Amino acid sequence: MNGKKVGHDMEENLNKNAQWDAPIHNLDQFLEFTIQKAVSIMQAKAGSLLLLDQKLGKLYFKVVTGEKKEEVKKFEISLGQGIAGKVAQTGVPMLIEDVSRDPRWDSDISKTINVQTRSIICAPMKVGDETIGVVEIIDKISGAPFHDEDLKILSEFGELAAQAIGNTRQFVQVERENKDLKEALGLKYQIIGNSQSIRKVIAEATKVADSVATTLILGESGTGKELLARLIHRLGPRKEEPMIVLNCAALPESLLEDELFGHEKGAYTGALSSKSGKFELADGGTIFLDEIGEMSPGMQAKLLRVLQEGIFYRVGGNNPVYADVRVISATNREIEQDVKDGKFREDLYYRLNVVKIQIPPLRERREDISLLAEHFLDVFRQERGLSDLVISKEAMEKILQYDWPGNVRELRNALERAVVMGNSREVLSEDLPITDPNMKYPGLQVGLTLNEALNSFKKEFIKLNLNSTGGNRSQAAKVMGIQRTYLSRLITKYRLKDI
Repeated sequence: MNGKKVGHDMEENLNKNAQWDAPIHNLDQFLEFTIQKAVSIMQAKAGSLLLLDQKLGKLYFKVVTGEKKEEVKKFEISLGQGIAGKVAQTGVPMLIEDVSRDPRWDSDISKTINVQTRSIICAPMKVGDETIGVVEIIDKISGAPFHDEDLKILSEFGELAAQAIGNTRQFVQVERENKDLKEALGLKYQIIGNSQSIRKVIAEATKVADSVATTLILGESGTGKELLARLIHRLGPRKEEPMIVLNCAALPESLLEDELFGHEKGAYTGALSSKSGKFELADGGTIFLDEIGEMSPGMQAKLLRVLQEGIFYRVGGNNPVYADVRVISATNREIEQDVKDGKFREDLYYRLNVVKIQIPPLRERREDISLLAEHFLDVFRQERGLSDLVISKEAMEKILQYDWPGNVRELRNALERAVVMGNSREVLSEDLPITDPNMKYPGLQVGLTLNEALNSFKKEFIKLNLNSTGGNRSQAAKVMGIQRTYLSRLITKYRLKDI
């Protein structure tokens, strides 16, 4: 019988009966099937499969056939001991026609269970270059010795068994990594707070999670709108599918369309290959569109069509693309006023606003501030290995009194800066990049020119806003109603780069 043919037959039986490449609970069934099949094909008396513990240097019987199988399973073999131990040690298959004439044969097991052994073949099981165990067949029923063709056949069985074990190892590893990743993401994206207002928000998110309703999340910058979107995704039936995030304010209309819907090869100069957009990538899962209120009228119309018809077209494409996607969007704008002012399409607003959740600003849930501060401090303790780091009483009082216009994001940034710039033992009041809430502009003095007075005011005004946003220039520029590039020029002009 040809060894390759046996391997092919085994693979067919494997696919039909064992399904070993995914569900781990079928591995034992497949290994048992492998040895039984090998024994049957070679008309042998018994066979076994042994797994190697590399750390202990021991081989353990995983599968045994034959009349004495239960007794044999009680034994273990040291690496290098007997035929099986030698094969596991060298990774080279062995055929012994008469064990009584071979000094490598260890007869302890045979003598103990009172079984006479004459001929044996043994082949390694390898995953890559690593030997993970061996398969062995003992004595033909006819009494004839084994031949080279038998060893080739057994080696085929050994390869299949090793492949099954390797696939299961990989499956278990991926499952473990996925579990660890989900747990890590769960910790990273958890919403911290015990106030009535945040509990209400979480309760609303929990209710909407089980539906497929489009959800609009409203709240000031830094309140945690993306965190809430992730919570909704994780609690819903699509949690095993991807959640794709896109900031609609970060891209001009042409690039935003390309990011959302993708493009075909040759759609424009530089489009050297086709590209899937965010909607395609989120198929079966969730897409989170942040800062939806910044979307241009043209893009609003295209997004509305997707929500109405469930199809879209890649840039430069004529074939419709279908995607089953749940849409969650968010904005920090007064979007209802934008609808009234004609800045945002009313029909799109109602499509997005099937369910609306409003996240309160941090100043309206002050009882959560100390919880958040301790949570972020614990994160920084772990990141920097500062297990004894604490927040001083004065620093905590300053944190509690401040209004946090940048909300949770500003609090996190302020604490991170305090930890980085502090003494590594205690977060002090002066480490926090926030101003006293009662501090006012000191006023102007007589004798200044109008230009000098304006410059003095601008400098102090910029300092106040940069301190209140933890040095976040984009956020400070937004609060002041100016472009970030203009703010950067003013910072350079007034030499405020250290803030």
